[in-house]
Amino acid sequence: MKVGIYGQFYQEDSGENIQDLLHGLNKENIEVVIEKEFFELLKQHTDISHQYLHFSTFEELDKTYDLFFSIGGDGTILKTAWFIRDLGIPIVGINTGRLGFLATIHKSEIKKAIEGILHKKYTLVERSLLSVEGLSDNPEIGKDNFALNEIAVSRKNTAAMLTMTVWLDGEYLNAFWADGVILSTPTGSTSYSLSCGGPVILPKTDALVLTPIAPHNLNVRPLVIPDNIEVTMKVSGREDEYLVSMDARITTVKKDTVLTIRKAPFKISLVQLHDSSFIKTLRKKLLWGEDKRNRKH
Repeated sequence: MKVGIYGQFYQEDSGENIQDLLHGLNKENIEVVIEKEFFELLKQHTDISHQYLHFSTFEELDKTYDLFFSIGGDGTILKTAWFIRDLGIPIVGINTGRLGFLATIHKSEIKKAIEGILHKKYTLVERSLLSVEGLSDNPEIGKDNFALNEIAVSRKNTAAMLTMTVWLDGEYLNAFWADGVILSTPTGSTSYSLSCGGPVILPKTDALVLTPIAPHNLNVRPLVIPDNIEVTMKVSGREDEYLVSMDARITTVKKDTVLTIRKAPFKISLVQLHDSSFIKTLRKKLLWGEDKRNRKH
């Protein structure tokens, strides 16, 4: 078995857990390849005597990897998904961050997670992505025109509202007067969209949600749509530029640019241990069980 490891930051209270991960993988004679910058961080803070292979860029990844460990929070998984792209390498999310809707394996559960993975006590959960056309001239994006959580259009360097005209499969929907609009996958429904009043969508649902950001009209509400619909957006306003974000990546676009958004032609796979589920994670992270009337359940 061959696995990759990636993290964006080193956290002091997670050092022992990372050592447990490396020790457990080495004990099972698993080939471990660590992203170079993260490897340098580990060497600065922990005693690493084992010789590990490392990669400098994610372009060096290929389909020979069986699993890919993402150590951090949901943001680390988003970046990991960006680099894995359509390679089909399943991601194991080790949560050393805070909320963790995607990175669901707590750092204290690493030993149990390794055992479960070795004994195939897990399932692969596929997550849909979005792709956008109309950004080919933006060097910040290039061919990386996809997102796991959401694609958001928002104002830049202005307090003035934007007017976002939206079509669904070519049919005019509405012109939104707002700070922006979010088009979210089910995965992203617990992220930016949720904080703007959007609904939570279960990961297996074949749907997207269109959520306005601070709309200047009380009649405007988030809209759930099928995920096979083509969404077209065109922004106008007083300013010449606006922002388009794909998860954590942001680029500037000229007004009147037409964006076409569809479901991406590939999916990302997340490792889910058998004793875990999205429903359990949702209940835990949103503190739904804190109501005393639910204690008996």
